Amino acid sequence: MLEALRGEVVRCAQEAEAQGLCRWRSGNFSARDKATGLVCMTPSGVNRRLMIAEDIVVMDLDGRVAEAANGRKPSSEALMHLAAYEVRPDICAIAHTHSPFALVFAALERPIPGLVLEAAHLHCEGGSVPVAPFAPQGTQELADSVRAPLRMGDAMLLARHGALAVGTSLDDALLKAAYVEELAEVACRAAAISGGMMPAPLPPEAFVLRYPDKIK
Repeated sequence: MLEALRGEVVRCAQEAEAQGLCRWRSGNFSARDKATGLVCMTPSGVNRRLMIAEDIVVMDLDGRVAEAANGRKPSSEALMHLAAYEVRPDICAIAHTHSPFALVFAALERPIPGLVLEAAHLHCEGGSVPVAPFAPQGTQELADSVRAPLRMGDAMLLARHGALAVGTSLDDALLKAAYVEELAEVACRAAAISGGMMPAPLPPEAFVLRYPDKIK
């Protein structure tokens, strides 16, 4: 069932680790099939480097397992993914990462300021990456915490936890997760060079993507 999409989820998870967006067994990834509405999700407790398509768990949007070929259990944060798909029916993929600089802001429970134009790709209201309130891992409270931030954009921090990015495809979600980490790194390094003073963010209107009407 959904073999190709399950393979794409594995590829995305392994690419995230190769990019340094996840280490060890942190983070999880999923994709929603438009035709069936089923969700392919990384399993709990499996080394990404050894993960294969048969390890990916297929679920419906109510959390019922439709297929688990290797007897795997879905990620402990499956409820969070399902809540994201519910509040954002336009998305088809989710990347939950634990990248180092984003984790710094998550630990501080501080939004990542929009200091550079790359923030425009996240479509976050005002240009800053918001922070969802802290909730224990794997709980309904954690799932509910992502609802409000996802109405404001395509990326967020999870307080004391990590980052979440959503997209129209796995590559789109992974790219946004990479932008979150880049923005966090820029902010950390800028503050360090400035003696602990964070530069002022760009104005919100700077993050509206514009395209020329005419190219000469």
